Order: sequence, then structure tokens, then C-alpha cells
Amino acid sequence: MSALTLPQPLGHVLNTWTFMLDQRQRDLLLPLFQGWLFAHGRRTATTWFRAGDIALEYRRAYCLLGTLGHRVEWFASVLFHRLCRLVVVDPGPHWLFGLDDTPTQRYGPCVEGAGLHHNPTPGPTGQKYVYGHIFVTLAWVVPHPRWHMQALPLRASRYIRQQSLPAIPPDHRPPFRTKLQLAAEQIHWLDEKLDDTDKPVWVAVDGFYAKRPVLRAAQASGIVLIGRLRKDAALWSVPELLPPGQRGPGRPRTYGAQRLSLAKRAGHAEGWETVTCRQYQQLKTKKVKTFLATWKPAGGVIRVVLVQERDGWVAFFSTDPQASAESILEAAAGRTSIEQVFHDVKEVDGAGQQHLRYWEANVGAFNWNLWCHTLVECWAWSRSETEVCDRSGSPWDKEERRPSHADKRKALQWEWLRREYQEGMPLGGEGEKSPGWLERLLGLLL
Repeated sequence: MSALTLPQPLGHVLNTWTFMLDQRQRDLLLPLFQGWLFAHGRRTATTWFRAGDIALEYRRAYCLLGTLGHRVEWFASVLFHRLCRLVVVDPGPHWLFGLDDTPTQRYGPCVEGAGLHHNPTPGPTGQKYVYGHIFVTLAWVVPHPRWHMQALPLRASRYIRQQSLPAIPPDHRPPFRTKLQLAAEQIHWLDEKLDDTDKPVWVAVDGFYAKRPVLRAAQASGIVLIGRLRKDAALWSVPELLPPGQRGPGRPRTYGAQRLSLAKRAGHAEGWETVTCRQYQQLKTKKVKTFLATWKPAGGVIRVVLVQERDGWVAFFSTDPQASAESILEAAAGRTSIEQVFHDVKEVDGAGQQHLRYWEANVGAFNWNLWCHTLVECWAWSRSETEVCDRSGSPWDKEERRPSHADKRKALQWEWLRREYQEGMPLGGEGEKSPGWLERLLGLLL
């Protein structure tokens, strides 16, 4: 299929990516996307090549994955720029992004940078560690006009343990960077992409990334950080302001002199209030207590929100003291949409099943899964539920819910096949079918 006849906005993004590549690789990008879309069974890189009909060019195709991993920032910048222009959406009072990491399990010894990592989902076997890769991922959390918050992944950086680096040849060995440093780099990249925006930029993280390197990177970039707060966090009171015209000895205090205890604040019966916020596609009423405090990792004043849940209380924070409790809770709930992305790209798209040896090729394959996932979501963004979700085979399934990523991917496959069928059919009674038209069409189906 010609790239000019692709369903939009796929054509805009894929055409731009194609012209960013070397001429020796340009002809492989569109078949690689076709292979990603129609691959069956285990989604290895060779399965992509077969479904994209580039199996004979497998050497160049492997080099293409390495190129994608080497130029992640370039391709992610184009994708984000196109999303801002093609997805008709109002980000609301602020931009919201989610940042988290996820592991991908691997097998075999000859894999650069693979190692043992903490397993966030031990499962029934209680497996504490997983052998494979860790990817720190940044996603744009967008309010969908019908289905509330939705995460569109933009880029991922691979974390390699310091003890695993010596096994990588020095000619292409990456420098060691912690997960916090990788997250800080992505925050700086985000600041460059949104340098001309007039709306504040918020980044929601989990408790692990609520540490000094990430907080200071957000502070230097003017980005607001939203996250979970430890229950034993070392908080201090807000220093008192001197009356106008009065100067104290030395510089003004940054942190107060009184130590604050979150446990005592949460245990006190007074000060709680009820707020209404939208979380997980529903309007929910929460019992909260909010106040200002100073926190040394954040370098100054933060807004603290205590939330009373059924099994206890949890604490959230915002580096913007003027943020409301409702907006903080909504941003923290919106961050969880990136967890759904991790599930979809692994279970539906097969991320992590591409067993590649070189570390840059693995980075390229994982980011390719993320970018294709975002393209599918972008293609289905303005389409109705009936266009992307066919439940005619299950008439008993009448529960109202938003279409899954698997539904959207299947709908895009059918759209692709319709266009392939129409382009391959003869124009008139005397026309001739294009060579190999039927074989190519059946190859996509089988």
C-alpha cells in the first residue's frame, strides 16, 4: 500500500518518519508498521518482518530497529508534535504527563544489558525478581472527550545496571544512568518540547520517582510534579513572612523550624473536608485534609493532600502550592492510565517478545511498540464506539465501557484490509489485478 493512501493520521506521522531515515532504510518503515499490525502468534522481530513482507531484507530491518533506538528523541519529538496538531483536544488548565517504569522479561544469556530487576507484579508464584530489561517511560495523559483520561506513550529510556555494563563492548557501551537520572532527562526533553506553551506542565509520578534528582529537574524546568508522599516524609512548617519593610538577620528562611508529622495530622479528627473529583471515569467524593509544608528534596514549599480511604490514609503532594486538592487527586488518578498502557503493549502488542541481542535494537523495538500503540489510539480518537468495536458476535455483551486497545487495533486491521482490497481490485471489466494482489491480501489474513 502506498504511504499516501494510509488512513490518517497514520500517513502524516509515518511519512515524516520515513524522510528522517537514511535512504537505505526508508523503504522498510511502512512494511515494519504493517508487520507490527498484522503479526500473529509470538511477536518477535522476525514475525514483524514476515508479516511486512521484508523477510529477505532482515539484515537491513534489524539495522532499522537499531536506528530507531539510537534516535528515540527525534522520532518521539515528531510524534508529539503531530499529536498536538492532529488530535483535536484541549489539554485543560494544564498539560498532564505520566512517568513510570516497567520490566520486560527476557530469556537467553547473549543479550546486552539484561539483568535481574525488581518485579512489580509477582503474581501467585511470588517471584520477587525478573530477568530482563527496565524501561522508564513518559506518556501524555490526555482527557478523551468520551472516555476520560487516556495515556499516549511518547518515549522510553532503558535502564541498565552498572554491573551489567562491562559485558557490553566499549565501542557502543552507553554511560551508566540511574532510573532517576533517566526520568530527569525526560523531564528536560519535555520542557524543550513545550517551551512556547502558555499553560503549566504537570508530571505525575509514583512514590519511587518522588526523589531529589527528579524534583530538582522539574524545579529547574518550571514543571509541576505530582506524586505519592511517604508517610514518614521529613516535612517542615512554612516559615513566617516578615512584615513589609522589615528585614531580619541574614537571608530569609526557606524551611520552617517546626517538624510536621503526617501520621499525627491524619489521626486528628478536625480539619477534614469533602471534595468531589473525577477519577477512573467516575465522579467520586473524597475526604481530604490539605495544607502547606516545606520539603527539602523539593527545595521549598509544597501542597500536601491527605486522603482518607477505606483501608487507611494516603498522602499526595504537588510542587505547586496553589494547586487545589481536586486537581491533585485527578492528576494522581490519571497517572494510573500508563499502567493500562504497559498491560496493552505487552499483552496485545507483544512488547518485550522481540529477543534482540544489541541494547539499542531492544530500545528501538520497545519504543516502536509504544509509538505504534499511540498511532492506533490516535487513529481511533475521533471515531465512534461502533466504528472501532464490533460486538455483533457477542449479542449478550451489552455492558457500556470504552473500547479496548485490542478493539481499536482490530478495527485498524480491517480498515487497512479494505484499502488493500480496493486498491488491488480492477477498475473495470477489462482491468487487470496488480501482481500478487490475492497472495498479498491472504498473507495479511493468515
